[in-house]
Amino acid sequence: MSKKVLILSGSPRKGGNSDLLCDEFMRGALDAGNEVEKIRIAEKKIGYCSACYYCQKSGGVCAKKDDMAEVLQKMIDADVIVLSSPVYFYSIDAQLKTVIDRTVARWTEVKDKEFYYIVTCADDERESQERTLECFRGYAECVEGAKEMGLIYGIGVYTPGEIKDTPAFKEAYELGLTVR
Repeated sequence: MSKKVLILSGSPRKGGNSDLLCDEFMRGALDAGNEVEKIRIAEKKIGYCSACYYCQKSGGVCAKKDDMAEVLQKMIDADVIVLSSPVYFYSIDAQLKTVIDRTVARWTEVKDKEFYYIVTCADDERESQERTLECFRGYAECVEGAKEMGLIYGIGVYTPGEIKDTPAFKEAYELGLTVR
């Protein structure tokens, strides 16, 4: 059975290493017969949550009028969510963190999701990515019925495109193929 896969690419660089891994994961998921959409967060207008809690009084409608309502609806509708970020000071980047924080408007509707994680960093140690993964896992813990299905460690890459010469590039495609 085909699944609806939503890839949230937090990379601020189009064609950056984590963005390229998203493309490979997408290629694999498409080859496995799934419906796949990749959203480059940097190309969306999404403001920070200001904790005004207007959403609690308005049935999940956020006071900010930007692209987040569309992204959040796609997260709710997806069967699979892929979270991807480069490591910034041992954590996720601001673009993806903003999206995660803004799900507060309708967070209880984001449920029963399969999660895949893609993380890249210049450091060549997987341990350098653990805090980033903990951010992803912390969000998934708040999602009722969430299941972690797999992750890709893209280590030792900084210059855009370097990831193509690493095992992670092939692994991203292969992990996409497992979505069923």
